Amino acid sequence: MKTVYLVIIGLLCSVGISAQEFKFEKEMIDYGKIEQNANGERTFVFTNIGKEPLIIKTVTSSCGCTVPKKPEKPIMPGEKGEIKVSYDTKRLGGFYKQITIFSNAKNPRKVIKIRGYINKPGQVNLEKKKTLLNN
Repeated sequence: MKTVYLVIIGLLCSVGISAQEFKFEKEMIDYGKIEQNANGERTFVFTNIGKEPLIIKTVTSSCGCTVPKKPEKPIMPGEKGEIKVSYDTKRLGGFYKQITIFSNAKNPRKVIKIRGYINKPGQVNLEKKKTLLNN
């Protein structure tokens, strides 16, 4: 009987410890078609929908061309937080990158994504002009 009580208490404690949760406004940011060397910084906005402070421990990217920046302070329940992501827009062509967030949330690992296409300077405007002329 003591074992059953200990198991129940342990389960209740583990649920209470990981009651933090966060919800992103967007889990994927699409850069669309942008010019080479354009501003590669984007911001993911999220809200702590849990009952305890949310602590972002680390944020990693799938390659060195993407640099994420995490919030330094805990995000209190009901508050918004931001994760800024900078992509190196010197590289031409399409890209799809994952950013992994490690936190004290109920699901301790969360993946958000960015994607887009980098054109040579002037090529994006040319495509827009062609589209306008064809319509």
